[in-house]
Amino acid sequence: MAARSVTLGIDLGTTSVKAALVEAAPGDPSEFVVLASCARAARAETAAQSAAAGPQGQEQDVRRIIQALHECLAALPREQLRKVCGIGVSGQMHGVMFWKTGQGCAWTEAGTAPVFEPRAVSHLVTWQDGRCSSEFLASLPQPESHLSVATGFGCATIFWLLKNSPDFLKSYDTAGTIHDYVVAMLCGLARPLMSDQNAASWGYFNTRSQSWNLEILAAAGFPVQLLPDVAEPGSVAGRTSQAWFEIPRGTQVGVALGDLQASVYSCMAQKTDAVLNISTSVQLVASMPSGFQPAQTPDPAAPVAYFPYFDRTYLAVAASLNGGNVLATFVHMLVQWMADLGLEVEESMVYSCMIQAAAQQRDTCLTITPTVLGERHLPDQLASVTGISSSDLSLGHVTRALCRGIIQNLHSMLPFQQLREWGVERVIGSGSALSRNEVLKQEVQRAFPLPVSYGQDVDAAVGAALVMLQRSLSQQKS
Repeated sequence: MAARSVTLGIDLGTTSVKAALVEAAPGDPSEFVVLASCARAARAETAAQSAAAGPQGQEQDVRRIIQALHECLAALPREQLRKVCGIGVSGQMHGVMFWKTGQGCAWTEAGTAPVFEPRAVSHLVTWQDGRCSSEFLASLPQPESHLSVATGFGCATIFWLLKNSPDFLKSYDTAGTIHDYVVAMLCGLARPLMSDQNAASWGYFNTRSQSWNLEILAAAGFPVQLLPDVAEPGSVAGRTSQAWFEIPRGTQVGVALGDLQASVYSCMAQKTDAVLNISTSVQLVASMPSGFQPAQTPDPAAPVAYFPYFDRTYLAVAASLNGGNVLATFVHMLVQWMADLGLEVEESMVYSCMIQAAAQQRDTCLTITPTVLGERHLPDQLASVTGISSSDLSLGHVTRALCRGIIQNLHSMLPFQQLREWGVERVIGSGSALSRNEVLKQEVQRAFPLPVSYGQDVDAAVGAALVMLQRSLSQQKS
């Protein structure tokens, strides 16, 4: 009988690090079981290394991120770690960090477990970084890619450093995302490997030819030697060069994945599924038919973006900035109004009361456009309320209209009819704001009249583990 395949998934997120151990379900290899998981807050925010970045700079201390990763590993069952046959890694896309070849880390004994400690590394400049102004971005060469370049994207950050802190770049000869770095350190790679998922998130990468815009970048003086080599997502980057906690030396490590793609992989069981995640913000993701190729020029005004997935396919992504955060803003406003009237009320009580009131108010003529934060494709758009009448002013009416507005805003970005044309047959609903809000669920059903399945939350660490699990099972069959 073949040994049970256990894989480890790691997700290096913006605020936390998560690790999960996954194996195929006994008797049904198409299903999986999460054996154990652990999350730790990274608490890695730190001041920018370049003073010129100003308050818009958003950087994280790599040492703290790796410390949180090791805390996660230490909390997982040792007997399960010994069985690990593959490691999948995902993380926050777009960001960039730098290190010196051969000096990126040092392996040390921490108690009973060997760990790697970052050495000649920079901070991670994250996707939230705002140092690249609109004027600066407009001065950059036009990419040969279907994706626009924005502030916080790796190549834009390198261009900014080249102009504003040229000496900073002289200290390093290698660059990658935080998850590319972890894979390189685990495997002892001289040069990092990067999946096309992460390369596309940096900008100046052509997904059709699977290559960087080297001529365009070199002509602009960009240090192209910093760009990692690109590999297929789902392929193996190398093997662990050291025993790591209880994981044996020589364990396969996958090329690092984007957290969006790993999250979708964790719960999109069929290509005919769409994934709707409503937490702080909202993402509606569908798998594009095989053979689909996006237009080769970027369109910043388009509400849907196309990101590389697996096997040269794409995900269509409608990402709204206005989700659970809008409901939280509304709750905060109500609590503030009551405080102004001399009444103290807990936000949690207000939330449950307003959802209960909206559940009893099945319809309303009130219309709320909830875009208090604008949208990436409409940055200047604000929120509005229309159709106000004296009969529609109850808490139930307003909350029902607000929940409907959040879903209708998403529907305007990626309509139900478009999903049907792409062959979508089911919606997988996930995320904290959706799971605890019956009114939002009703509005999802109203706007997207398809079967909606709940219960399998998106989880990038689980998705990264599953990619390696599928690889392991395929190898066993062959």
